[in-house]
Amino acid sequence: MKHDFNQKIQNVLILNGGMEYGESKGKLNLAFCEIMQKELENLGKKVQLTHIAQGYDTKAEVEKWKWADCVILQFPGWWMGEPWIVKKYFDEAIGPDAQGVLFASDGRSRGDINKRYGSGGLCAGKAMMLSTTWNAPLYAFNEVGEFFDGRGVDEVFAHIYKIFAFLGFTRFLPSFMANDVHKNPNFPKWERDLKSHIVENFG
Repeated sequence: MKHDFNQKIQNVLILNGGMEYGESKGKLNLAFCEIMQKELENLGKKVQLTHIAQGYDTKAEVEKWKWADCVILQFPGWWMGEPWIVKKYFDEAIGPDAQGVLFASDGRSRGDINKRYGSGGLCAGKAMMLSTTWNAPLYAFNEVGEFFDGRGVDEVFAHIYKIFAFLGFTRFLPSFMANDVHKNPNFPKWERDLKSHIVENFG
């Protein structure tokens, strides 16, 4: 099913939050970013890619976010969350340099400091998509009584979605997740599924 607003998505920023850690070398998340970039370019989209672990200039990142119609965030799930460099990126790149560009304020007024928190974003109309890799199987997320008790990956990363909501993003594309990446790797399937996901949501 195609979405009416997809024709408006021309500029896509991909953020790679993968990094070396223990046995992980960040290769899978890098590969996913490269797959997405190629598929998006095949669809006629313009793509910029930031490898967070390689460093970044905060002012340049703000300009990328301003340019982007859609931001895709790719990272591995570690200890039930994102790698620390992803949080660091948000703290630094979407910090003081972003105020007045991506958000105006926290949205509240002096007249009523209790209401409308989080409504000061300047990114209305922009879209985001989350793509993650996990050693945990899909069953652990979706089955009540298993580790995540049926919550699903989007609920696990509710705080990530709230970051984008604070900035005013109004379009949240279906997330993508690769599971069992250590105990039951199946890269050919993930590649096929990811390509289909991109075409489905951006084609």
